[in-house]
Amino acid sequence: MIRRSWTSLCASAALFGSMATSAVGIAGEVYNAAGASDRCQQIFADNSDPLTIQLASMSCCKESSCCAPAGCSESASSGCSGDILAGCGDECGEGCGLFGGNSGGEITVGGWVQMGYHSGFTPRSTARGDAGAFNNSPHRVNLHQGWLYAEKIADGSEGLDWGFRMDAMYGIDAGDTQSFGNPAGSWDNGGKFTKGADYGFAIPQLYAELASGDWSFKAGHFYTLVGYEVVTAPDNFFYSHALTMFNTEPFTHTGVLATYAASDDTTIYAGWTAGWDSGFDSVAGGSSFLGGFSTSVSDNATFTYISTAGNFGLRSGGANGYSHSLLLDIALQEDLNLVLQSDMLDIRDTGDDQLGINTYLIKSISEKLGVGVRSEWWKNGGTSQYAVTTGVNIKPMDNLIVRPEIRYDWDDPNVGAQTTFGVDAIVTF
Repeated sequence: MIRRSWTSLCASAALFGSMATSAVGIAGEVYNAAGASDRCQQIFADNSDPLTIQLASMSCCKESSCCAPAGCSESASSGCSGDILAGCGDECGEGCGLFGGNSGGEITVGGWVQMGYHSGFTPRSTARGDAGAFNNSPHRVNLHQGWLYAEKIADGSEGLDWGFRMDAMYGIDAGDTQSFGNPAGSWDNGGKFTKGADYGFAIPQLYAELASGDWSFKAGHFYTLVGYEVVTAPDNFFYSHALTMFNTEPFTHTGVLATYAASDDTTIYAGWTAGWDSGFDSVAGGSSFLGGFSTSVSDNATFTYISTAGNFGLRSGGANGYSHSLLLDIALQEDLNLVLQSDMLDIRDTGDDQLGINTYLIKSISEKLGVGVRSEWWKNGGTSQYAVTTGVNIKPMDNLIVRPEIRYDWDDPNVGAQTTFGVDAIVTF
């Protein structure tokens, strides 16, 4: 993903405003150029604002604030003298860490709890806990993600700086969040991390980072850059996931990654990883390239190319492969966002080739309501599958979002056609 140059979308949708996160490290965060804290990757990007940051921003709603953060009245910024509240990152109240000071220099701790219900298996899953898809434990209320993280953002704007990030989670999503590209029992893959009733633990990120000027360097275990949808629930509009995301993209890597902000509108990524979904180990000697670029192609559109190439480990069975994800993100209006995505995967000499084309259309109705539709064609070898998902995001509180959706899949080789209802709720803190 790429940082949007058309910031008007973020400004017009306070419901999905700025989010203080780590520097570039996951697909959604490629919207951030050189570790910028305003990711604005989707209309609803504000969903996962830690409650500690929301409270800190609220405390900046005073006459001395130079602008009104989300949730503040416009009058809060009138007659500003230029002074700001001590301990806040900037005049808008953004960047306030848990322990005070700018989040670029202090440790921030946060997380979320996601619980949901869905009426059927998400294709291509056919049995409870079969690792065929996310949302493979239907007909009951599940704890999908109980998530905690700690981070220090590496801010290289004033010279060399260091940072880190660690994430830990518990829930039924653990099996799809662990390093399943590892040998069994290595890092968080199975063993004591797997519990009963499809539940388990995972450590999806643990990395260190250095940043200076336009460069940053990350080493450790981190989320992929590939694709539009991400594992972390608050950063997606829809409750369920696209077939392309689950089957044609990696989730995590272990390795090193360099990021270079070539200009205000272009960022370049390049690094080495131990294949796909690996955690400080790898099956079949995984060793592959991860990189690409993101750039603004107009005032209201951005284009991203991210690829992996080499031995993907378990995913390619030790063979060499190539994949790419192409994204065109267009702000049709200030409150209407269109994303066009195409993914391709080819494993050499195995016949394992996949192709996906997805579209996302997301509209902000108000500060409390958004609607969206996702359509998908996914081809696995010679077999095509299709899906359309319509969803609503309801935000009754700053740190609570409810996401009901209806999904229709057809031409699935296992079940043919089916309609699935799902709804989840996410509380961030």
